[in-house]
Amino acid sequence: MLLLVVVSVASLVCGGAGMPSANYLESRFEPREVRSEALKRLLEVFGMDEPPHALGHRRQHHQQAPQYMLDLYNTVADVDGVTKDPDLLEGNTVRSFFDKLRSEQVEYRFNLFNVARTEKVLTAELHLFKLRPQPSVTFNRHHFCQVSVYQVLDGTRRNSTQDRKLLSSRLIPVHSSGWEVFTITQAVRSWMADEGSNLGLQVTVKTLGGSEMDMKLVRFASGRNHHLSKQPMLVVFTDDGRRSALLEGKDPNDAPLLPQVPMAGPPPSRSARSLDYGEEDPGAAMACQRLPLYVDFEEIGWSGWIVSPRGYNAYHCKGSCPFPLGQNMRPSNHATVQSIINALKLTRGIETPCCVPDKLFSINLLYFDDEENVVLKQYDDMVAGSCGCH
Repeated sequence: MLLLVVVSVASLVCGGAGMPSANYLESRFEPREVRSEALKRLLEVFGMDEPPHALGHRRQHHQQAPQYMLDLYNTVADVDGVTKDPDLLEGNTVRSFFDKLRSEQVEYRFNLFNVARTEKVLTAELHLFKLRPQPSVTFNRHHFCQVSVYQVLDGTRRNSTQDRKLLSSRLIPVHSSGWEVFTITQAVRSWMADEGSNLGLQVTVKTLGGSEMDMKLVRFASGRNHHLSKQPMLVVFTDDGRRSALLEGKDPNDAPLLPQVPMAGPPPSRSARSLDYGEEDPGAAMACQRLPLYVDFEEIGWSGWIVSPRGYNAYHCKGSCPFPLGQNMRPSNHATVQSIINALKLTRGIETPCCVPDKLFSINLLYFDDEENVVLKQYDDMVAGSCGCH
């Protein structure tokens, strides 16, 4: 599996030119150092210095990802983690945070330490699970209640309307149950700008006439007394800037197509993967095509903190680009001219075009960070969608 990084680099060059040989790697690094260096580089691709479990923290085996995050992942990604549609997700990172205050009152606080200050907060939502009224509560004439979410501005006087800021308010059926979502983007942006201003949130429930509602009638699940699946949660959508840079250079009319059917070549199986290790007939000339390259997170040792996917097929490009280049090789005009010049021997030292990815797709990773927050992140240019001669 350490060959993953090496093979991915090899797919960008022709015939191995410029690729470090095995002897070179062995002479420069010990086998253990090769593995360490390879995993370090792979972590850099995923925007990390160290995997979460290497930071002195190991996730408890019984903890599960919030259902909302699992559903969101399944909405934006296919079974292999490949992005279904780049426009489905707002930004490229979604983080979920559980309430740290764990109070029996309707007060909440979330630690945002793991959100980089360079990230742009697009949307932030407070997710509260509304419980059914207690059976002992007699029928109430109120059918709706007014639920309001406030940002606490002064921790010493939380009941004062002058020391809190209204973020969101709406009517909710009294006898309903299930998740209620409130937009609190303003508060999270202010907390990101000034970490010390994060004094938490306060929720009030009132009748339509403005009087306090009986809390036995309208209850929300708390982090102290209820199952993890119903605990208060903050969900933050951010953009780390990579997507914006990509969209600036993108043609709006160039709609991406997901890689549904592989190019000519063997199916993704163990026997197919053996092609990557030089076991094919050396005398057989293989035309440029896309071949499987499976990245197994369990083999790498990352299955302890990655929720989904367990691995993904990155694919790689391999084969020759002989003259004349047919349209099935998806050649660029430059590659066609280069092929002609090479065939005519008009200029010394001109090689044949390279077999490289000409369409790349993003993948999605759902994982636990070192604070046990669940993160959904999109990574660009991770899957070779097709190959061509360039």
